[in-house]
Amino acid sequence: MEKFFIPKLAVVGVGLIGGSLALALKAAEAVGEVIGIGRGLANLEKALELGVVDRITRNPAEGVSEADLVFLATPVMALPQVAAEVLPHMKRGAVLTDGGSVKEAVVRAIEPLLPEGIHFVPGHPIAGTERSGADAAFASLYQGRRCILTPTEKTSSGALELVRQVWETAGSDVVEMPVDKHDRILAAISHLPHMVAYSLVNAVSSYDRYEENILEYSAGGFRDFTRIASSDPVMWRDIAMTNREALLEMMDHFESFFAELKEDILSGDGSRLFEFFQRSKKNRDAIL
Repeated sequence: MEKFFIPKLAVVGVGLIGGSLALALKAAEAVGEVIGIGRGLANLEKALELGVVDRITRNPAEGVSEADLVFLATPVMALPQVAAEVLPHMKRGAVLTDGGSVKEAVVRAIEPLLPEGIHFVPGHPIAGTERSGADAAFASLYQGRRCILTPTEKTSSGALELVRQVWETAGSDVVEMPVDKHDRILAAISHLPHMVAYSLVNAVSSYDRYEENILEYSAGGFRDFTRIASSDPVMWRDIAMTNREALLEMMDHFESFFAELKEDILSGDGSRLFEFFQRSKKNRDAIL
């Protein structure tokens, strides 16, 4: 079987997500040249210095012109604009894919822009840390993680297989699902936890019963739980705005359970509290 190989990969947005994919493919010797594209010169130069990419440019048209695969790794709300900039300059037969955490809005915006002969495969690697920028990238980020692809009726089977091989080469377990299912699942398992973490940090930091900042007393539990509140605010603003319907549905669902817990505490019902915590522990342990 011929070894999987991409002669030229263009990464638009060389941060944790885009940079880590480039490093993973480099480590697997599955890519030739990696072109890093972005607006921030300092970040691009850092990516070049660290060997994340082989060439850099702030000109998207120039960067994608020879690429066989173009990976968009920008905040979600920037994806349609970036796609509009690069698609007219991609060579015939090239494939465009993305790593956006919201799929329905992205697909709806990008598919009408596709020129003849250019293929689009919507994707989302479910991996990340709270860090950002080229120096946050590392080759093993996607090892053992899932990557969801959300092909549509317009998605080429050949392009879909190419992108599947990309993520499998990076170490991911690749699954496919419809865009609406993706957005509702991610609202539950990713987007809601981030909203809760951001809200908790704001609530505790604004607690004014005492003059001192009580965050200074936070220990492992609080820090572990709220780690994701250190994530990029631009990225999470975009996710909240583009996956609004699914996220609001999940927030309403969460509020009903929080209200149940609050009522159990208010009534002092120890058996109901135990049952609530026991049920949660059982479900959480089942993940492991």
